[in-house]
Amino acid sequence: MFASTRGVAGDGFDVRLVTCHDDHAGWSPVESRTGLRVVLVRHGRFRRLADGVPADLDPTVGYVGLSGVEERFAHPSGGDECTAIRVSTPLWRLLAGDRPVASLLYVDARLDLAHRRLVRAVHGSDRAYALAEGLLALLAETLPVDRVAVDRRLVAAAREAVVADAPAARGLMPLAAELGVSPYRLSRAFSRELGVSLTRYRNRVRVGRALDRIEAGYTNGARLAAELGFADQAHLSRTLRDHVGHSPNAVRALLEVA
Repeated sequence: MFASTRGVAGDGFDVRLVTCHDDHAGWSPVESRTGLRVVLVRHGRFRRLADGVPADLDPTVGYVGLSGVEERFAHPSGGDECTAIRVSTPLWRLLAGDRPVASLLYVDARLDLAHRRLVRAVHGSDRAYALAEGLLALLAETLPVDRVAVDRRLVAAAREAVVADAPAARGLMPLAAELGVSPYRLSRAFSRELGVSLTRYRNRVRVGRALDRIEAGYTNGARLAAELGFADQAHLSRTLRDHVGHSPNAVRALLEVA
């Protein structure tokens, strides 16, 4: 059983005080809401399952709900009280910009105090509206960045540069500088996302180009190495052998039409 009391509404946002009287350890049926919202816990605790990932919520950890995400809830510790802040898409862009936002929100002491003040003033007059705006401004500072999504975008940009044979993609340092991140972060993100190093990925792309040309009848190994950015023909041969287990001549024989 849920009881929802409207708190305050403004331009692009709506604040509701929600009380839940449920008491069950199992997951509720799937719920899918439209719109964006931030949920802060006032009292009690509960669990949320979002897209298959469980999380424990209490006054120190709230959550960010995105439109269309499938959710389930469990209340193994009894009921709880929450504040749900629904935000319009234009206002959300002002708060979060284009950065992807993580699902869990750490509620630091400043956010906790702003939340408490809003709850106390919600039955007042214009002061509640001002406090709600203040809380939204504070949320803009504390919304957590989804590092996985950011790294995914970073790796996609790095792959695009490598595949396009961009000048900056000739090395880790210039590519990291081009993408505006540290070499360490780019290297770590790439390995975590694809399971291979950036260097090995670049060599994989170059080996693919070498296979294309060998299959097309290309026989000048030194020229092929130079065109593909290898130090020399021996470097090309070592890399090809490392990736496919065969020398260029052996590859040529394997790709010949019988």
